[in-house]
Amino acid sequence: MTQRGKSKKTTIYDLAELLGVSPTAVSSVLNGNWKKRRISAQLAEKITRAAEEQGYALNKQASLLRSEKSKIIGMIVPKYDNRYFGSIAERFEVMARKRGLFPIITCTQRDPALEIAAARTMLSYQVDWLIATGATDPDKITTLCASLGVPSINLDLPGKLAPSVISDNYAGAKELTRRTLTHCRKRYGTAKPLIFIGGRGTDHNTQERLRGFTDAHRELGLEVDKQQILTCGYAAEKAENALSQWMAQSTTPIYGLFVNSTISLEGVVKWLDASDSSTPHPLIGCFDWDPFVALLDHEIEMVRQDVPAMLDAVFEIIDNNRTAITCQQIMPQII
Repeated sequence: MTQRGKSKKTTIYDLAELLGVSPTAVSSVLNGNWKKRRISAQLAEKITRAAEEQGYALNKQASLLRSEKSKIIGMIVPKYDNRYFGSIAERFEVMARKRGLFPIITCTQRDPALEIAAARTMLSYQVDWLIATGATDPDKITTLCASLGVPSINLDLPGKLAPSVISDNYAGAKELTRRTLTHCRKRYGTAKPLIFIGGRGTDHNTQERLRGFTDAHRELGLEVDKQQILTCGYAAEKAENALSQWMAQSTTPIYGLFVNSTISLEGVVKWLDASDSSTPHPLIGCFDWDPFVALLDHEIEMVRQDVPAMLDAVFEIIDNNRTAITCQQIMPQII
């Protein structure tokens, strides 16, 4: 066998592909657990020899062999340019270190391929747990972790194969919508339907927020037309463009907005600044929080997701080694 290029470190997945065996078999041999898994001595020797020939980092592996825990814990986050995910990452590090764990965190830009690549790399470092935060396909990550006997937790977006800790998106969105509609009634004398802007219509959190948004309208006798729902993604420029297109095609003014994240809010504010200043700016409710919003010259009410309570729930699962498939919903705070 020829050694792979030195620029790329060999992983257990590379070895598995090279030898035509499963990653679980490779991991078991390198961890010294191959006898328990009834792997033959001949195959164990073949895997060990291939690992040496391919320059696999056996020195790293030796320090992490699982007769004991590695004390390494991994987290995948989708974005850093968002106070919510930033605060999750920062608090996660502090809570992990207090428990004598070494945290590894990586940002995957909401890219499914990057998420799997990140999970594979963390697993090659023998993480004890992997936390998938806002993952596009959490069950795929859980399946990958389970193949190597590593427990995982879904944070922010739920999955069906591992414990999940999320915000109560429905209740938070319903209360935020109620409050924004109440402010509209005070300003205009009657409640006016809001426009929902931002997020992806296929993800769980957006669907639950839309459900709360719709039910809050119905409680006031208002129906939500599909044209009022602009699930254009989370990027700021997409929110700005969606509102510009809506205004170009509609004869009805926008009385109020439900904004699905502070990233989308950036686009909303750009759109407001470029819009006709002679008309009142719409009232805004944002399902996300940033303290600097208070400095903007706009009426904006916000939902702050309870990161401390969410991570308390995550570490309660880890501390007690609970792997039962549950979904804990944490009520966010109205700011």
